[in-house]
Amino acid sequence: MRITNIRIASTVAMLLWGGTAMQSAHAQRAVVPGTGTEIVGVADDFEDPNWNYVPNDPKSTEDIDENQRSPMGRSTNGRWYEGIKRGHPDIVQRVRTPSGGLPGSEGALLLRSRFTGIPGRPSGTMHQDDFVANVQYRLKRRVDVSEVPSVTTRVFLPPVAQWENRSGPHFGFRLALETTAMVDKEIGIGIFKRTVEEMGNEVYWPGMFIEFESQGGNRENDYAYLRIRSNRRGGDFRGPQITTTGWWTLGMSVTPDGMVHYYASEGVDDLTEDDYITSQFPYDYRAERFRTFFYNICSADDGHRWSTSFIVDDPKVYLLRPKQQMASRPSSSRR
Repeated sequence: MRITNIRIASTVAMLLWGGTAMQSAHAQRAVVPGTGTEIVGVADDFEDPNWNYVPNDPKSTEDIDENQRSPMGRSTNGRWYEGIKRGHPDIVQRVRTPSGGLPGSEGALLLRSRFTGIPGRPSGTMHQDDFVANVQYRLKRRVDVSEVPSVTTRVFLPPVAQWENRSGPHFGFRLALETTAMVDKEIGIGIFKRTVEEMGNEVYWPGMFIEFESQGGNRENDYAYLRIRSNRRGGDFRGPQITTTGWWTLGMSVTPDGMVHYYASEGVDDLTEDDYITSQFPYDYRAERFRTFFYNICSADDGHRWSTSFIVDDPKVYLLRPKQQMASRPSSSRR
């Protein structure tokens, strides 16, 4: 379905997007997500009719009140778990694949939330939930970027009339990466405790958000686009405009120089070089290891409005140059 009454992206915004893409001119060549071999046993296709998620509510809100609320929610197949920082979406449910999905797909996953902050205590401030793929622990290791990891996913965007009537981020698709950087460390005990800076392991989360600017106020039309996280300064920036709802394919890859490469296209076809958006060193970090990927679901957290209902399908992890022998299949394979 076409997004109706949607305005054309401003020249200034497109120039900004083009400028960020040009930052990567002297980096290693970008790798199209999905290149190499698919790692079997991680991610999911949601085809099992008995697929289930056990939430173990109330969910964690460590980012708000430092409350982890164990035990964490987990899928019964062991491939997904609740984000300990922000908790899981209120609804995690296997559903029939919407029309136009991958050929042969009968199941996909619905993610939706109303209380994205502290359960039962609406804040009126936008918060987000995390739904995390259990990649690192199923592989029993982190993936070195010399192996050129990449992740792809399909995402179904419902008709615009069904979106939460709120301007801001609605959905995120992100990686968990590690690098060596200056980190804070507490030393000493009691009154002698103090924080010092030293070189250590830093985890960071680049990705893409589906951003929606709702009609109303001074805005005449609805407007949607991909927002990229992030540039060298840690700032998000506008990516391509979304002019069509329905299925989209998103992907990110990481090359041995530690750079993250972003791709997106309308539909469910495999990504190609034509779907390239930009390449970045987010936060001026050079990635050293890949942990996993995850989804964000965002809402107003006002206790009334539900988030937009996003459906994801067939997320996959690939390695171009795997260091260890593991169960895999060529990236061109399909059901």
